[in-house]
Amino acid sequence: MANSFSDKIRNYINSNGLLEERTKVIVGLSGGADSTALLLILLRLGYQVHAVHCNFHLRGSESDRDQQFVTDLCKKLGVELEICQYNTQQYASDHGISIEMAARELRYTDFERIMHKCGATAICIAHHRDDSVETVLLNLIRGTGIKGLTGIKPRNGHIIRPLLCVSRQDIENWLNGIGQPYVTDSTNLETDYTRNKIRNRLLPLMRSINPDVDNAINDTAKHLQQTYAIYSKAIQSAVDRIITISGSITTINIPELNKEADTEAVLFEILAPMGFNSTQIENIVALLNSQPGAKFISATHQLIKERDSLTVSPLENSTFKPLAISLEPDTTFALPDGSVLNITTAQAGAPISRLQSVATFDADLIKGPVIIRPWQEGDWFIPFGMKGRKLVSDYLTDCKVSAFDRQRQLVITYGNDIIWVVGHRTDNRYRVTDKTRTQLILSL
Repeated sequence: MANSFSDKIRNYINSNGLLEERTKVIVGLSGGADSTALLLILLRLGYQVHAVHCNFHLRGSESDRDQQFVTDLCKKLGVELEICQYNTQQYASDHGISIEMAARELRYTDFERIMHKCGATAICIAHHRDDSVETVLLNLIRGTGIKGLTGIKPRNGHIIRPLLCVSRQDIENWLNGIGQPYVTDSTNLETDYTRNKIRNRLLPLMRSINPDVDNAINDTAKHLQQTYAIYSKAIQSAVDRIITISGSITTINIPELNKEADTEAVLFEILAPMGFNSTQIENIVALLNSQPGAKFISATHQLIKERDSLTVSPLENSTFKPLAISLEPDTTFALPDGSVLNITTAQAGAPISRLQSVATFDADLIKGPVIIRPWQEGDWFIPFGMKGRKLVSDYLTDCKVSAFDRQRQLVITYGNDIIWVVGHRTDNRYRVTDKTRTQLILSL
């Protein structure tokens, strides 16, 4: 059993290209069965592990019990452990978000920071097959499109999930078989939350109808992932044909939109990210061939029906204003678009991430604050690896960035220089060289 369990996960890691052999990884370690198994398996497979435990202080003595358990476990295994302490309720209150969202933001921000600090190549999370099945059902109950039915993916950037090939029961059986204890979060046994109702009530009923329902749902989600890849490509092609961007104004050509196979699907993909809901989009579709003048408003945008077009513009108070950011190591900044910018440093010679969400610079060349802002016509930079100047507009065109995404493209400037077209390319003048003493790392 032990060998088959380890082999199954090794094969899953290899077949999905999740990790290179013996690389260093971050493991989110709660002390529960899933993360405990993940830690032990990765050690057995020869990976270098740096464990991170997040104490959110939400469950009183249970939170302290979990922290002590992981401390003792890592000491026994000789694994480096970093413990992050949070006042989660205060953070949620300060940012106007739910406790669950606050905990997610806090832990992933620190996972990123610690990954860069210790030179790891990935963040390993202990989601398993049952989590993916529950996610599909949760989205189905709430209402969703194709993407919401694709389940949890094995990789999302540098976040990987090696246990998606095994069930919760497989994990517990393996731990029991090797005599490894773990802690149990009492809230997992409650049915107050929707996901726990799915886990403890709905899925047992579905399994009584079809004992293989988990695999059936998982297989369906995999097929829908493949379908969504084709769908996304077709939607993007349609979006590129029917919209134009001028400054902050998006114009949708109605005659071209009407040529699409499914007008509402295309319009949904354009307007949903701007805050328009399904009912509004249905009403907009119904008015496409009517007289001009109709207006729709979301939380961030307004849409006006013109004679042959739909004009969408940000509400005045939702425009992204330039934001000055100091460069103190191990700090984070919440950006107006909902993303988080992490600032860390590393010694010269530390591995440099190739992820587009991470930018690495020579820290000695950037001494003051930087500005993050939307790109503007006329902006230019010297792309990493090149010697000549290039307009940001031309660079985005070369990278085939859609007109829709171009509208949201941000840049980071130092003085009069653009040092990073965020999520794409850094400026060659600020690159790391053999003379670099300290690396400045910005990750989004």
